[in-house]
Amino acid sequence: MSIDDVSRSANLTSVNIVPIGTDWEAALKDVRAVIADAQTNAPSQAEVDREYADFDTIMRTQVETARVEAGARQADDMVGALDIRETVAGPETSYKILQDAKAKGMFTPATLLAASKRIFEGTATRALVNTITADPAAVAKLETALKADVSGLAGLRRQQNAVTFAALPPLGKPGVVASREKIAAFDMEQVTYANGTRLLLFPNTGETGRVYVRVRFGRGYSAIPANKPSPAWAGDLALVAGGIGKLDQGDLDQLTAGRRIGLDFGIDDDAFTLGALTSPADYADQLTLMAAKLAFPAWDAAPVARARVAALAAFAGYESSPDGVLSRDLEKLLRAGDPRWGTPSRESVEALNAKDFRKFWEPLLKTGPIEVSVFGDVKSEEAIAAVAKSFGAIAPRSASTAVAAPVRFPAHVATPVMRTHTGPQNQAAAVIAWPTGGGIEAITESRRLDVLAQVFADRLFERLRQAAGASYSPNVQSQWPTGMNSGGRLVAIGQVAPEKVAFFFETARKIAAELVSTPIADDELQRIKRPMGQYIMRASTGNQFWMQQLGGATYDPRRIDATKRIAEDLVSTTPADLQAVAAKYLRPDRDWTMAVVPAAAPKPAAK
Repeated sequence: MSIDDVSRSANLTSVNIVPIGTDWEAALKDVRAVIADAQTNAPSQAEVDREYADFDTIMRTQVETARVEAGARQADDMVGALDIRETVAGPETSYKILQDAKAKGMFTPATLLAASKRIFEGTATRALVNTITADPAAVAKLETALKADVSGLAGLRRQQNAVTFAALPPLGKPGVVASREKIAAFDMEQVTYANGTRLLLFPNTGETGRVYVRVRFGRGYSAIPANKPSPAWAGDLALVAGGIGKLDQGDLDQLTAGRRIGLDFGIDDDAFTLGALTSPADYADQLTLMAAKLAFPAWDAAPVARARVAALAAFAGYESSPDGVLSRDLEKLLRAGDPRWGTPSRESVEALNAKDFRKFWEPLLKTGPIEVSVFGDVKSEEAIAAVAKSFGAIAPRSASTAVAAPVRFPAHVATPVMRTHTGPQNQAAAVIAWPTGGGIEAITESRRLDVLAQVFADRLFERLRQAAGASYSPNVQSQWPTGMNSGGRLVAIGQVAPEKVAFFFETARKIAAELVSTPIADDELQRIKRPMGQYIMRASTGNQFWMQQLGGATYDPRRIDATKRIAEDLVSTTPADLQAVAAKYLRPDRDWTMAVVPAAAPKPAAK
């Protein structure tokens, strides 16, 4: 649900409903019943206090971190305010307004009931129904569902009890520190605990009031089957929401109310990750929550059902634009159909169930090794003790013994792989890619490829622009997985008119041939390297940059050496270096192409 004052001209309360299954009428009635209940029955003071605590935390955090707020965000806020002839209040002023409202008694069951009545009353009701298949009776069904009597259908509200961290399953005795080692080049420390957990610690005040926590465990994509579909795709949607021990998501929301505690899940090439941005006051409990999630995961079926519904709802939109088709198909195609990547098939999504989800993920959550990174506004000894009480206290974990399947690049194609979309007839997309490499050993070569990709992008943009605006800012990137020894690629993507698809391929191949045959001029190279160096300089002032670069370094010291050389590798890159990597990788007999064109348009001839 959202409440918007659109351009300060229309006050709207909107509710988006995604039903489980196709019975949208029943889902609409259920939601209307909840709304009717909110207009009739006041919330409890505990509910009000919990929601207020979250707002208080958000606004207090803005005050505490105001010194490091991005200038770009401040500029965007000011521009947005000017657009509607308003001004921007600073974090302290906004927080003071909230506190004054609290002091005046504006957050009580009675005031919230009155507010609920106001936001759901208006001069008109508008509804939009989006169905998978056309339904001529949808308008009549909608009218009936909107007029149906829903009084008394909401059922009893859940009575959420107070929850503290004591309700989490016990982790065990604090772990013993087995070794400590300074990483002098970065003013960091590596700590190893008796149970095998390793900590990469970077205490600093560069971002006041912020603590970044990331946990790497297992082997990520390297541990997922490459020869059959799996529920890996649903991990981000359902794994965290599955609960911990006997606590479901509602309990965890209550547990973390008013705290800067979160939980994000991700999959890297060589590790699964749990991450959060927290605070100096909350990071110890943040670590406890993460450790409990790994040691005592719960398997609530509801998040799995929601993940299935969300994934199915997305299918209809994929074909509505070239971008949608690319988001659905490109990652899997660039890995020769490897099911670990890309959007799963509709059949795989429809087959998802809680039993299979648990069977797949439960053993993966038990695998090691574990690396904990704590970067930010912390004190060393306190952080080491916090990790000892959390991840250092869990039972030792065995590393996965599965052999990682190599990532394959698709075979060269004489004509582009074709896909169609049902969107505007004047939009198409073209993709050309070349295989490169992977792994930490050749990291210098990967950085030269980054420079080469930027040279390629600038030349491609200039030539497409000269051709009567044939493309919107083409995107050229080199993607080199450091956690795998294969799977890298240099890929160029352009949004073009359908009749310019062949021209895009022709232009990209000419640029590739030039980069192989002729060293670039030094002044062109310097124009590329300077902004790249400035970007690295800006990014390196933040903890996220170093956390990303050094992920896995406690188990692979080569990543520390590689991170030391970032600036050196960029500065030392010469025209001859770029010509060498271009000759090695931009081979015409290995490129792969794809086009996405309107469904009714003729397919372009390859050139």
